[in-house]
Amino acid sequence: MQGQPIFQQLRNPASAAIAGIIFSVILIAVLVQFHTAVPGGGVTTDWLLEPSRRQGVTTAVHLIPFAGIAFLWFIGVIRTRLGDSEDRLFSTVFLGSGLLFVALLFVTASMLATALALYERGVVVQADTVVAMVLLTKSLMGVFGMRMAAVFTLSVSSIGLRTAVLPRWLTALGYLAALIMLISPYISRWAQMAFPLWVMVFSVHALVSGRLPQRQTAQVSG
Repeated sequence: MQGQPIFQQLRNPASAAIAGIIFSVILIAVLVQFHTAVPGGGVTTDWLLEPSRRQGVTTAVHLIPFAGIAFLWFIGVIRTRLGDSEDRLFSTVFLGSGLLFVALLFVTASMLATALALYERGVVVQADTVVAMVLLTKSLMGVFGMRMAAVFTLSVSSIGLRTAVLPRWLTALGYLAALIMLISPYISRWAQMAFPLWVMVFSVHALVSGRLPQRQTAQVSG
């Protein structure tokens, strides 16, 4: 990277790989913290009454924005590398699913932050309301968010296959992870780890090989 303009450094494969690794580590930490503090179906408010479990959810909420920022950077660098030569269908699905995933992630964080703020300020809220909020966050992230993550994984794997940049094993792994997240009627809390783990593997490969799906530069003869 040394000697390159700063903007060029920010657009190279290492930048995307580092952002992807940061996102993966943070999202795994968020999922572990949340599911440990609010186990099972989240049909009780016990986690609000226990300081250690409440702190686990608070930590998860505070980490989510950083996961979203890293993921947006990850998307941006890959999209820059693709340029204008990539098929518009795959580019649209790739970008749209990624942005929707981040949006759902932030909505989930907002709802949990609201429940925590109401409790800390002593605002009386019916237990059924808190339970409904928690169940909604689980649905947003565990069902709809993971479906968008599946579409993102599927589109990136397809782009990698079409550009012949990703190895076959990584493409197959992406398709498998996407299939699990897309068609599973109920995505368990541990199955949700499939997405950050796939991004981790993808990012480590990009960091080691220095390769990402990239636009083809036309050769001019003469």
